[in-house]
Amino acid sequence: AVNLLNDLRSKKHILAWQFDKMMPKRENAQLAYLYFVPKPHKEGTPLRPIVSSMHMPTTGISKFLDRLLRPLFDKHVRSTTIIDGVDLIRRLQAYTANGYLKPTTYLCTFDITDLYTMLPQEESLDILTEFLLEHGYTKVNAVPIDAIRKLARLVHTENVFSYEKRFYRQVVGGAMGSAFTLTLANVFMWKWEKRLVQQQVNTNENYGRHVQYIDDIFFTSNQPLNKINEMLDNGNDFHPNIKLVRQIGKNVSFLDVFIANDHGTLKTCVYHKEAAEPYTVPFNSDHPHHTFRNVIGTALLRAVRYSSTLSTFQKEQRTIKLMLLYMNYTPRFIYSRFHSFITIHAKTSNIQPFIHDENEFRAIRQKMLNIPTIPEYRMTSRIESDNVTSDPESMETSVLKTKSTKSSK
Repeated sequence: AVNLLNDLRSKKHILAWQFDKMMPKRENAQLAYLYFVPKPHKEGTPLRPIVSSMHMPTTGISKFLDRLLRPLFDKHVRSTTIIDGVDLIRRLQAYTANGYLKPTTYLCTFDITDLYTMLPQEESLDILTEFLLEHGYTKVNAVPIDAIRKLARLVHTENVFSYEKRFYRQVVGGAMGSAFTLTLANVFMWKWEKRLVQQQVNTNENYGRHVQYIDDIFFTSNQPLNKINEMLDNGNDFHPNIKLVRQIGKNVSFLDVFIANDHGTLKTCVYHKEAAEPYTVPFNSDHPHHTFRNVIGTALLRAVRYSSTLSTFQKEQRTIKLMLLYMNYTPRFIYSRFHSFITIHAKTSNIQPFIHDENEFRAIRQKMLNIPTIPEYRMTSRIESDNVTSDPESMETSVLKTKSTKSSK
């Protein structure tokens, strides 16, 4: 890492502040280690391998590449990126309003098995170069593509870690725990899904991949079931490392949203996984009081946004109340927060914390759906950061030029 950074700096392929950001601190450098986290929501409770890379020599480079490239990716694939459940519901509302949702429309989801650990290393770097060139980049923040590739190769191929007193180097895939792995996997998926995305666009269908759980994909289709399976089979054959697990029907779950095509009518609600237990922050825990208010407010906000009908919202409201009672929230506190939430958003003087009118609920729901969510704000901020100069050397040059101009006057 040190040799590569010194070489790139000597050739002026990276700036001084970039060099300082990426240069590992020898006194803090540590070898990464491997550990496993169970996935209880999956059958058989498989393990997710995590490489703890907090103090690896390449961690600074990984974080730098992630900050450098993720805004570009977010900007150029926004149309096929699902940020969260609210974003998905908005897309489906527009799809329905345009008359594309029919009684015969299929809802489809699929994910890719072990995407992170199956990424082909050199091929992923080729695709990264292709992505940058296709979108007109020869440099990113003054860093040439060739330098980006060299840095990416170092992070991706020199992933050395320890496990049970032995040393290993990962030769396939990227490290789960490395910041740059997410961005590189996203770029790899961009190449893989190109043809499928174009097919969906040509037929006015929905297609989206979650911004964080990048191997989770949702799309709609008005084709016969055998044609959909044929399309996914072709996707399965695109690369030997890609294996799809699909779910196709009139009812599917995606993220935390349950979606149903009820004879051409879109219905949605909050999806609770079978393995999920009704836990939240206990009321008797040592947290600031606003935390308990936020727990209830956030749960109710999600319930309103996700519930397509008043009865669905009322059912979710009861589920929330039972969860809160189970976590020792007092009935009085629950009632006061429910009442506060309803009166603020419904603008009603009703002493009961309930909405009884279907039209009123729909108006409130649409208003809340139109408000950007926190993940949407974060993505917008990342995209906008791509258009703002974050190079101190360039800023310093700009200041000097300004002073020089003023002096001449």
